[in-house]
Amino acid sequence: MKATCQKYFLNFKQPSGTSRGVLTQKETWFIILESNGKKGIGECGILRGLSIDDRDDYHEKLNWTCKNIHLGEEKLWQELIEFPSIQFGIEMAFQSLKSENPFLLFPSNFTNGTESIAINGLVWMGEKQFMKDQIEDKIAQGFSCIKLKIGALDFQKELELLHYIRQNFDDKTIEIRVDANGSFNETLALYKLNQLSGFKIHSIEQPIAKNNTDTMSELCKITPIPIALDEELIGVFSIEKKEQLLLKIMPQYIILKPSLIGGFQGAKQWINLAQKYHIGWWITSALESNIGLNAIAQWTFLQQNKMYQGLGTGGLYSNNFDCPLEVDKGQLWYRKNNNWQVDFS
Repeated sequence: MKATCQKYFLNFKQPSGTSRGVLTQKETWFIILESNGKKGIGECGILRGLSIDDRDDYHEKLNWTCKNIHLGEEKLWQELIEFPSIQFGIEMAFQSLKSENPFLLFPSNFTNGTESIAINGLVWMGEKQFMKDQIEDKIAQGFSCIKLKIGALDFQKELELLHYIRQNFDDKTIEIRVDANGSFNETLALYKLNQLSGFKIHSIEQPIAKNNTDTMSELCKITPIPIALDEELIGVFSIEKKEQLLLKIMPQYIILKPSLIGGFQGAKQWINLAQKYHIGWWITSALESNIGLNAIAQWTFLQQNKMYQGLGTGGLYSNNFDCPLEVDKGQLWYRKNNNWQVDFS
C-alpha cells in the first residue's frame, strides 16, 4: 500500500465571521491511499487556532503517517491520539479504500437517496443587517432550525435579532440555537443566559471559554437554557478523562465534530458516555470540504439521531468539490445521480 498527502486551500465565497476572527480561507489536507489499483481518500480537516493538533509538527506527522501506513488503521489511530484530524483522515481513507466506490463509505437509505438528514441553517457573525439578511434567507430556504453565532456584536443587537425572529416565528415553527464560542465573560454569563431565555432558545453552545470547568459545572446546574459543550471536548483523549469531564460538568448536550475529537471512533466514545449519563448530543461538521462532509454525513445517518445536525457547510466555498450532497428545505440529501468531480492524480 502506498500513501501520499496533499494540501488544499478552500476559499470562502464571502468572509465568514467567528468569535476568533473572520475566515476567508480554510486549509485542509488529504491522505490518498493506493493498493491493488484502487484508491481511497481521507480528509484531515484541521482548523487553525482551534484544533488541538494545530502544531508546528503537523506536516511532519502527516508524512510520518504516510510512511508508516503499513501499520494499519487501528495501530495508526492509537499512535495518532494527539492528532485527531489525522485520525479522522486515516479512518476515512481506509474505509474509502475498502469500499467499492471510494466516496460511498457507509451505504444506507441516505446514500440510496430515500431518506434525508435534518440540519440547521447556520447564520454567521457580522453586522446586524448582514445577520438579519442571512436569517431571512435561511427561513425562505425552508430551514426549521437556525443556529446563530453570537459574541461579536453588541449583545443588545444580538438580542434584537432574536426578538426579530420570535416576532415572526414561534418556537414550534423555528428552533433557535446559539453558539457563543466561549465568548461570554464568566461573571456575566448567567445574566446573559437569563436575557436569552426569553426567546425560547433550544440551546447555547459553549457560553464560556473551555477549561473553566468549575464555572461551567455551576452554569449547567442553574442555566435557564440548555448548555451544549463544544470546544470543551477538544483535547480530551482518553475515555477515562472524557467520562470525568462529563461527570464534572453534566451538560445538557454535547456537540461532536469528528475532525476535532478523533474521528468516528472518538465521536462514538463520546456518544456512548453521553447515553450512559442521559446527555443529549448531535453531530456537526467542522468546515471540511465536501469530501470530509460526505463521510461525516453518511456516518451520522447510521447513528439514527433525529435531532437537527450541523451538516450544512458544503456551500460555503467557491472551490469545493462537486458531489451528491444537496440541501433542500432544511434537509441534507444524497442525490446519487450527481457525480463527484475530484482529481488527485
